[in-house]
Amino acid sequence: MGVQGSGKSTIGQLLADRLDRLFIDGDDLHSPENIAIMAAGGALTDVERIPWLREIGRLLTEASGPGVVVACSALKRSYRDLLRESAPELFVVDPEGPIELVAARISARQHQYMPPALLESQYDTLEPLGADELGMIVDIHQSVASIVGVAVAALDVLAGKTVGAHRAH
Repeated sequence: MGVQGSGKSTIGQLLADRLDRLFIDGDDLHSPENIAIMAAGGALTDVERIPWLREIGRLLTEASGPGVVVACSALKRSYRDLLRESAPELFVVDPEGPIELVAARISARQHQYMPPALLESQYDTLEPLGADELGMIVDIHQSVASIVGVAVAALDVLAGKTVGAHRAH
């Protein structure tokens, strides 16, 4: 999960590679209408976002084998709860960092439709991973390799079914 530029796609791809899992970038699943809204600098409403989340949920349900890694903003608890309807054991990696760091990152890259102007609205919407949600909070000041290593270790421990957000620094 996370705002644009937090590293969720990079972390997700490397995590999927490390776990030998399918990787899906949620950005690739937005409707043309939603892409047009964001490209014009508009933030999506919940109504516009729900079909996208349901599609991600469908893919989570259909994933065969040991699982799938999906990069998806899932900024609100309600969005993650919707995904959990399809994947009750959803494990969320929540990359957190200051808006200034993320703004610097996105100013140095080109995204197909997410303008940097949407960053502040994403931070305004962001509901960090709750203590009762299965997953972990990671500091984006760490290297991606370190974040992925910590996530793999947390998933290895998951066999004990420990519920709750963990903070990794």
